[in-house]
Amino acid sequence: MENRAIVMTEIGHFEEKDVPMPKVKSGDVLVKIEYVGICGSDVHFFESGHCGASTCTVPFILGHEVAGTVIEVGENVTTHKVGDRVALEPGQTCGKCEFCKTGHYNLCEDVVFFATPPYDGALMKYVAYPAHMAFILPENVSTMEGALVEPLSVGIHAAMQGGVKLGSTVMVNGTGCIGLVTLLAAKAAGASQIIVSDVFNKRLEKAVSLGATHIINAAEEDVPGKVAEYTGGRGVDIVFETSGNIKSIGQTIDNVRRGGTVVMIGYSPADEVGYNFGKLIDKEVTIKSVFRYRNIYPTAIQAISSGSICIKNIVTHEFDFENSYEAFVSVSNNKQDVIKGVIKL
Repeated sequence: MENRAIVMTEIGHFEEKDVPMPKVKSGDVLVKIEYVGICGSDVHFFESGHCGASTCTVPFILGHEVAGTVIEVGENVTTHKVGDRVALEPGQTCGKCEFCKTGHYNLCEDVVFFATPPYDGALMKYVAYPAHMAFILPENVSTMEGALVEPLSVGIHAAMQGGVKLGSTVMVNGTGCIGLVTLLAAKAAGASQIIVSDVFNKRLEKAVSLGATHIINAAEEDVPGKVAEYTGGRGVDIVFETSGNIKSIGQTIDNVRRGGTVVMIGYSPADEVGYNFGKLIDKEVTIKSVFRYRNIYPTAIQAISSGSICIKNIVTHEFDFENSYEAFVSVSNNKQDVIKGVIKL
Protein backbone atom coordinates (compact mmCIF):
# COMPACT_ATOMS: atom_id res chain seq x y z
CA MET A 1 0.00 0.00 0.00
CA GLU A 2 1.09 3.53 -0.64
CA ASN A 3 -0.27 6.63 1.02
CA ARG A 4 -1.24 9.74 -0.92
CA ALA A 5 -2.21 13.10 0.50
CA ILE A 6 -3.45 16.43 -0.80
CA VAL A 7 -0.79 18.86 0.41
CA MET A 8 -1.15 22.64 0.46
CA THR A 9 2.30 23.61 -0.83
CA GLU A 10 1.42 27.29 -1.07
CA ILE A 11 -1.52 29.21 0.32
CA GLY A 12 -4.32 28.51 -2.12
CA HIS A 13 -2.47 25.78 -4.00
CA PHE A 14 -2.57 21.98 -3.63
CA GLU A 15 -0.43 19.12 -4.86
CA GLU A 16 -1.15 15.40 -4.57
CA LYS A 17 1.92 13.78 -3.03
CA ASP A 18 3.24 10.51 -1.68
CA VAL A 19 3.42 10.53 2.12
CA PRO A 20 4.67 7.82 4.48
CA MET A 21 2.29 5.06 5.51
CA PRO A 22 1.37 5.69 9.15
CA LYS A 23 2.77 3.35 11.79
CA VAL A 24 0.11 1.48 13.74
CA LYS A 25 1.01 1.70 17.42
CA SER A 26 -0.44 -0.23 20.31
CA GLY A 27 -4.02 0.92 20.81
CA ASP A 28 -4.34 2.24 17.24
CA VAL A 29 -6.38 1.25 14.23
CA LEU A 30 -5.34 1.86 10.63
CA VAL A 31 -8.18 3.49 8.73
CA LYS A 32 -8.66 3.73 4.97
CA ILE A 33 -10.24 7.17 4.69
CA GLU A 34 -13.36 7.28 2.51
CA TYR A 35 -14.82 10.76 3.05
CA VAL A 36 -13.45 14.11 4.18
CA GLY A 37 -15.75 17.06 4.72
CA ILE A 38 -14.64 20.55 3.72
CA CYS A 39 -14.99 22.72 6.82
CA GLY A 40 -15.09 26.50 6.95
CA SER A 41 -11.81 26.47 8.87
CA ASP A 42 -10.19 24.49 6.04
CA VAL A 43 -11.40 27.13 3.60
CA HIS A 44 -9.99 29.95 5.76
CA PHE A 45 -6.57 28.27 5.80
CA PHE A 46 -6.79 27.66 2.05
CA GLU A 47 -7.70 31.29 1.32
CA SER A 48 -5.40 33.12 3.71
CA GLY A 49 -3.39 30.73 5.87
CA HIS A 50 -5.31 31.94 8.93
CA CYS A 51 -8.32 30.87 10.93
CA GLY A 52 -9.12 32.67 14.16
CA ALA A 53 -5.89 32.84 16.16
CA SER A 54 -4.28 29.98 14.18
CA THR A 55 -1.81 30.47 11.35
CA CYS A 56 -0.56 27.59 9.25
CA THR A 57 2.77 27.23 7.52
CA VAL A 58 3.18 25.27 4.30
CA PRO A 59 3.42 22.47 3.49
CA PHE A 60 0.19 21.71 5.33
CA ILE A 61 -2.55 19.08 5.03
CA LEU A 62 -6.16 20.07 5.63
CA GLY A 63 -9.21 18.03 6.64
CA HIS A 64 -10.62 17.07 10.03
CA GLU A 65 -14.12 15.79 9.21
CA VAL A 66 -13.24 12.19 8.38
CA ALA A 67 -14.58 8.66 8.27
CA GLY A 68 -13.48 5.39 6.73
CA THR A 69 -12.96 1.66 7.24
CA VAL A 70 -10.57 -0.12 9.59
CA ILE A 71 -8.06 -2.23 7.64
CA GLU A 72 -5.64 -3.11 10.46
CA VAL A 73 -5.90 -3.36 14.23
CA GLY A 74 -2.95 -2.63 16.51
CA GLU A 75 -1.90 -4.50 19.61
CA ASN A 76 -4.17 -4.34 22.66
CA VAL A 77 -7.20 -3.24 20.61
CA THR A 78 -10.20 -5.38 21.55
CA THR A 79 -13.03 -3.03 20.61
CA HIS A 80 -12.51 -2.91 16.85
CA LYS A 81 -12.01 -5.35 14.00
CA VAL A 82 -11.01 -5.15 10.35
CA GLY A 83 -14.01 -4.00 8.33
CA ASP A 84 -15.49 -1.73 10.98
CA ARG A 85 -16.55 1.63 9.54
CA VAL A 86 -15.59 4.47 11.83
CA ALA A 87 -15.87 8.23 12.33
CA LEU A 88 -12.72 9.78 13.77
CA GLU A 89 -13.10 12.42 16.46
CA PRO A 90 -10.25 14.69 15.36
CA GLY A 91 -8.85 15.90 18.69
CA GLN A 92 -6.49 13.92 20.92
CA THR A 93 -6.26 15.62 24.31
CA CYS A 94 -3.80 15.16 27.15
CA GLY A 95 -6.18 13.42 29.55
CA LYS A 96 -4.34 14.92 32.52
CA CYS A 97 -5.29 18.58 32.81
CA GLU A 98 -8.11 20.11 34.83
CA PHE A 99 -10.36 20.32 31.78
CA CYS A 100 -9.82 16.74 30.65
CA LYS A 101 -10.37 15.41 34.17
CA THR A 102 -13.65 17.32 34.57
CA GLY A 103 -15.03 16.18 31.20
CA HIS A 104 -14.44 19.49 29.43
CA TYR A 105 -11.70 18.08 27.23
CA ASN A 106 -12.58 20.43 24.36
CA LEU A 107 -10.87 23.14 26.43
CA CYS A 108 -7.61 21.19 26.83
CA GLU A 109 -4.69 23.36 25.69
CA ASP A 110 -2.44 20.38 25.00
CA VAL A 111 -4.52 18.97 22.16
CA VAL A 112 -3.45 17.42 18.86
CA PHE A 113 -6.27 18.29 16.47
CA PHE A 114 -6.40 17.42 12.78
CA ALA A 115 -5.67 20.38 10.49
CA THR A 116 -5.02 22.77 13.37
CA PRO A 117 -1.46 24.13 13.20
CA PRO A 118 1.06 22.76 13.74
CA TYR A 119 -0.70 19.43 13.18
CA ASP A 120 -1.60 18.14 9.73
CA GLY A 121 -5.09 17.05 8.80
CA ALA A 122 -6.42 13.85 7.29
CA LEU A 123 -6.99 14.59 3.60
CA MET A 124 -5.06 11.44 2.73
CA LYS A 125 -5.65 7.78 1.92
CA TYR A 126 -4.65 6.21 5.25
CA VAL A 127 -4.56 7.36 8.87
CA ALA A 128 -3.51 5.53 12.03
CA TYR A 129 -5.59 6.65 14.98
CA PRO A 130 -6.32 5.71 18.61
CA ALA A 131 -9.13 3.16 18.65
CA HIS A 132 -10.93 4.90 21.50
CA MET A 133 -11.39 7.98 19.28
CA ALA A 134 -12.56 5.95 16.26
CA PHE A 135 -16.31 5.57 16.75
CA ILE A 136 -17.90 2.56 15.08
CA LEU A 137 -20.78 3.42 12.76
CA PRO A 138 -24.01 1.38 12.74
CA GLU A 139 -24.86 -0.47 9.53
CA ASN A 140 -27.40 2.15 8.49
CA VAL A 141 -24.95 5.07 8.77
CA SER A 142 -22.71 5.62 5.74
CA THR A 143 -19.11 6.82 5.92
CA MET A 144 -20.21 10.05 4.23
CA GLU A 145 -22.58 10.60 7.13
CA GLY A 146 -19.77 9.51 9.44
CA ALA A 147 -17.60 12.37 8.20
CA LEU A 148 -20.45 14.75 9.00
CA VAL A 149 -20.61 13.61 12.62
CA GLU A 150 -17.90 16.18 13.35
CA PRO A 151 -19.83 19.32 12.34
CA LEU A 152 -23.05 17.84 13.70
CA SER A 153 -21.35 17.49 17.07
CA VAL A 154 -20.75 21.25 17.05
CA GLY A 155 -24.45 21.83 16.41
CA ILE A 156 -25.54 19.43 19.15
CA HIS A 157 -23.11 21.02 21.60
CA ALA A 158 -24.52 24.44 20.67
CA ALA A 159 -28.10 23.27 21.27
CA MET A 160 -27.06 21.89 24.64
CA GLN A 161 -25.25 25.10 25.56
CA GLY A 162 -28.36 27.07 24.66
CA GLY A 163 -30.66 24.79 26.62
CA VAL A 164 -33.04 24.02 23.76
CA LYS A 165 -36.07 22.08 24.95
CA LEU A 166 -39.54 21.12 23.77
CA GLY A 167 -41.33 24.26 22.61
CA SER A 168 -38.28 26.55 22.51
CA THR A 169 -38.22 29.44 20.07
CA VAL A 170 -34.80 29.86 18.51
CA MET A 171 -32.98 31.92 15.92
CA VAL A 172 -30.00 30.78 13.86
CA ASN A 173 -27.88 33.49 12.24
CA GLY A 174 -26.07 32.09 9.21
CA THR A 175 -26.86 29.09 7.03
CA GLY A 176 -23.44 27.68 6.39
CA CYS A 177 -22.74 24.14 7.52
CA ILE A 178 -22.58 25.02 11.23
CA GLY A 179 -25.76 27.07 11.03
CA LEU A 180 -27.58 24.18 9.39
CA VAL A 181 -26.38 21.52 11.82
CA THR A 182 -27.38 23.84 14.68
CA LEU A 183 -30.82 24.13 13.08
CA LEU A 184 -31.06 20.32 12.85
CA ALA A 185 -29.92 19.87 16.45
CA ALA A 186 -32.37 22.47 17.74
CA LYS A 187 -35.20 20.88 15.80
CA ALA A 188 -34.33 17.41 17.14
CA ALA A 189 -34.22 18.82 20.68
CA GLY A 190 -37.81 20.07 20.35
CA ALA A 191 -37.63 23.67 19.15
CA SER A 192 -41.06 24.64 17.82
CA GLN A 193 -40.15 27.89 16.08
CA ILE A 194 -36.86 28.20 14.20
CA ILE A 195 -36.09 31.57 12.61
CA VAL A 196 -33.09 31.62 10.28
CA SER A 197 -31.29 34.62 8.78
CA ASP A 198 -28.74 34.87 5.98
CA VAL A 199 -28.00 37.03 2.95
CA PHE A 200 -28.29 34.25 0.34
CA ASN A 201 -31.73 33.10 -0.74
CA LYS A 202 -30.53 29.67 -1.87
CA ARG A 203 -29.13 28.99 1.57
CA LEU A 204 -32.34 30.18 3.17
CA GLU A 205 -34.28 27.79 0.93
CA LYS A 206 -32.04 24.96 2.13
CA ALA A 207 -32.80 25.97 5.72
CA VAL A 208 -36.54 25.73 5.03
CA SER A 209 -36.07 22.24 3.59
CA LEU A 210 -34.33 21.23 6.82
CA GLY A 211 -37.01 22.58 9.15
CA ALA A 212 -36.76 26.36 9.49
CA THR A 213 -40.20 27.83 10.19
CA HIS A 214 -39.31 31.42 9.22
CA ILE A 215 -36.51 32.91 7.12
CA ILE A 216 -35.12 36.43 6.92
CA ASN A 217 -32.87 37.80 4.19
CA ALA A 218 -30.63 40.07 6.25
CA ALA A 219 -29.51 41.97 3.15
CA GLU A 220 -33.05 42.97 2.26
CA GLU A 221 -35.10 42.99 5.46
CA ASP A 222 -35.04 44.55 8.92
CA VAL A 223 -33.94 41.56 10.97
CA PRO A 224 -34.97 42.74 14.47
CA GLY A 225 -38.26 43.96 13.02
CA LYS A 226 -39.03 40.60 11.44
CA VAL A 227 -38.06 38.72 14.61
CA ALA A 228 -40.42 40.94 16.59
CA GLU A 229 -43.15 40.26 14.04
CA TYR A 230 -42.65 36.49 14.17
CA THR A 231 -42.54 36.35 17.97
CA GLY A 232 -45.26 38.85 18.82
CA GLY A 233 -42.67 41.35 20.07
CA ARG A 234 -41.24 38.92 22.62
CA GLY A 235 -38.02 37.86 20.95
CA VAL A 236 -36.66 34.32 20.81
CA ASP A 237 -35.57 32.19 23.74
CA ILE A 238 -32.18 31.42 22.21
CA VAL A 239 -30.12 33.08 19.47
CA PHE A 240 -27.37 31.02 17.84
CA GLU A 241 -24.83 33.27 16.13
CA THR A 242 -22.93 31.18 13.55
CA SER A 243 -22.30 33.78 10.83
CA GLY A 244 -19.48 35.76 12.43
CA ASN A 245 -20.94 38.87 10.80
CA ILE A 246 -20.32 41.93 12.99
CA LYS A 247 -23.76 43.43 12.38
CA SER A 248 -25.41 40.09 13.07
CA ILE A 249 -23.48 39.73 16.32
CA GLY A 250 -24.64 43.17 17.43
CA GLN A 251 -28.27 42.33 16.69
CA THR A 252 -28.31 39.21 18.86
CA ILE A 253 -29.18 41.36 21.87
CA ASP A 254 -32.12 42.85 19.96
CA ASN A 255 -33.49 39.49 18.86
CA VAL A 256 -33.30 37.56 22.13
CA ARG A 257 -36.10 37.84 24.67
CA ARG A 258 -35.65 39.22 28.18
CA GLY A 259 -33.95 36.54 30.24
CA GLY A 260 -32.99 34.60 27.12
CA THR A 261 -29.69 33.13 25.94
CA VAL A 262 -27.24 34.07 23.18
CA VAL A 263 -24.87 31.34 22.00
CA MET A 264 -21.79 32.52 20.09
CA ILE A 265 -20.39 29.97 17.63
CA GLY A 266 -18.99 31.65 14.52
CA TYR A 267 -15.68 33.51 14.46
CA SER A 268 -15.79 37.18 13.48
CA PRO A 269 -13.15 38.68 11.16
CA ALA A 270 -12.35 41.06 14.04
CA ASP A 271 -11.28 39.73 17.43
CA GLU A 272 -13.07 42.60 19.17
CA VAL A 273 -16.55 43.86 18.24
CA GLY A 274 -18.87 46.44 19.77
CA TYR A 275 -21.86 45.22 21.80
CA ASN A 276 -24.70 46.93 23.65
CA PHE A 277 -23.94 45.83 27.19
CA GLY A 278 -26.48 48.24 28.61
CA LYS A 279 -29.24 46.36 26.82
CA LEU A 280 -27.60 43.06 27.81
CA ILE A 281 -27.81 43.99 31.49
CA ASP A 282 -31.34 45.39 31.22
CA LYS A 283 -32.58 42.19 29.59
CA GLU A 284 -30.56 39.92 31.92
CA VAL A 285 -29.39 37.86 28.96
CA THR A 286 -26.99 34.93 29.32
CA ILE A 287 -24.16 34.72 26.79
CA LYS A 288 -22.51 31.37 26.13
CA SER A 289 -19.98 30.25 23.57
CA VAL A 290 -19.13 27.06 21.74
CA PHE A 291 -15.65 25.69 21.16
CA ARG A 292 -15.84 22.42 19.26
CA TYR A 293 -17.67 19.82 21.42
CA ARG A 294 -17.18 17.26 24.15
CA ASN A 295 -18.59 13.76 24.67
CA ILE A 296 -20.96 14.23 21.74
CA TYR A 297 -19.90 11.71 19.05
CA PRO A 298 -21.96 8.76 20.36
CA THR A 299 -25.04 10.98 20.66
CA ALA A 300 -24.56 12.39 17.15
CA ILE A 301 -24.13 8.93 15.63
CA GLN A 302 -27.26 7.66 17.38
CA ALA A 303 -29.22 10.70 16.23
CA ILE A 304 -28.30 9.91 12.62
CA SER A 305 -28.90 6.17 12.98
CA SER A 306 -32.32 6.63 14.60
CA GLY A 307 -33.48 9.08 11.95
CA SER A 308 -33.80 11.94 14.45
CA ILE A 309 -31.37 13.94 12.31
CA CYS A 310 -30.95 13.48 8.55
CA ILE A 311 -27.45 14.85 8.23
CA LYS A 312 -26.81 13.82 4.62
CA ASN A 313 -29.29 16.43 3.42
CA ILE A 314 -26.87 19.27 4.18
CA VAL A 315 -24.46 18.03 1.48
CA THR A 316 -24.81 19.96 -1.77
CA HIS A 317 -21.61 18.94 -3.60
CA GLU A 318 -19.37 15.86 -3.72
CA PHE A 319 -15.87 15.87 -5.24
CA ASP A 320 -13.28 13.20 -6.02
CA PHE A 321 -9.99 13.09 -4.10
CA GLU A 322 -8.04 13.90 -7.28
CA ASN A 323 -10.13 17.05 -7.70
CA SER A 324 -9.55 18.40 -4.19
CA TYR A 325 -8.09 21.67 -5.49
CA GLU A 326 -11.14 22.25 -7.66
CA ALA A 327 -13.29 21.38 -4.65
CA PHE A 328 -11.72 24.05 -2.48
CA VAL A 329 -11.82 26.65 -5.24
CA SER A 330 -15.49 25.87 -5.80
CA VAL A 331 -16.32 26.15 -2.09
CA SER A 332 -14.31 29.37 -1.78
CA ASN A 333 -15.72 31.08 -4.87
CA ASN A 334 -19.32 29.88 -4.71
CA LYS A 335 -20.36 30.23 -1.10
CA GLN A 336 -23.96 30.88 -2.12
CA ASP A 337 -24.29 27.56 -3.95
CA VAL A 338 -21.81 25.23 -2.25
CA ILE A 339 -23.27 24.98 1.23
CA LYS A 340 -21.49 21.75 2.20
CA GLY A 341 -18.91 19.95 0.11
CA VAL A 342 -17.40 16.54 0.79
CA ILE A 343 -14.45 14.78 -0.82
CA LYS A 344 -14.71 11.09 -1.67
CA LEU A 345 -11.52 9.05 -1.63
